[in-house]
Amino acid sequence: MKKEKKLVNKVKRLIRKAGIPRYLHRFGPKKYEFWQHSLAYIIKQECKLGYRRVTRLMRGFGMEVPCPSALCMSFHKLPLELWQRLLKATASNPYIAAIDGSGMSRPLPSPYYFKRIDKPYPIEIPLKISIAIDTRTKKILALRLRATKAHDIRDAKYLLERLCNNPKKLVADKGYDAEWLHRYCHSLSIQAVIPMRDYGTKKIYRGKSYRKLSNKRFNLRTYHRREMIESVFSAIKRKFGSSVSSVKFSAQRAEMYCRAIAHNIFLFFIGLFERHLI
Repeated sequence: MKKEKKLVNKVKRLIRKAGIPRYLHRFGPKKYEFWQHSLAYIIKQECKLGYRRVTRLMRGFGMEVPCPSALCMSFHKLPLELWQRLLKATASNPYIAAIDGSGMSRPLPSPYYFKRIDKPYPIEIPLKISIAIDTRTKKILALRLRATKAHDIRDAKYLLERLCNNPKKLVADKGYDAEWLHRYCHSLSIQAVIPMRDYGTKKIYRGKSYRKLSNKRFNLRTYHRREMIESVFSAIKRKFGSSVSSVKFSAQRAEMYCRAIAHNIFLFFIGLFERHLI
């Protein structure tokens, strides 16, 4: 019960830090506050429960929580800006940030349904997720979910714009090697540690190339910090699963943001436990 109280207080402080209103709807009934919805979403993702099961669990511990239908409706309607503010409130100030992309599976219909419509089974339509992390704390700083396939570099600027503070260095793999990204990082006073791709004898850019300048300052030890983002992807998929349970894309995006927030919050508790042992 003591850990449960710590989690409740952490969620309340998180909402105050993000500057989110006390209630979801200014004209609706003032029965449940937003922290009660947020706590139910975090426990739902952490314990891999449905709306009904998480409601029974929290009420069994003596906590007031909205009904399952209210949780489901509010989860679908929460705006993207609110999730971004909550995630930013759990983030840290990075010195070295890493960006990369991965895939997530969608819920698929039954094989019987595919047999009825004469389609091969399964038809895999993965989701594309890109994240930025702090390589020191392994916290997720920003993320973007796409419903269709896209190159990793298309989300690089989006992720950098949504960091709470600009890092000193940015590490990424060869897929992010582009002149415009190096120039964008230079304009933000960020050192891009990205290995160069071999384009052959083709002339890529005429004039001052920031790709070549960053390659001269390339540090292999700093670049190996990129491995931290692979461990974050592995941790998320092992804890929460490699697929999403929602059907609509708005709910799938909210689900991924909620998983990232839960990941950051429980990393905070692990850090407190380790400091207590010291």
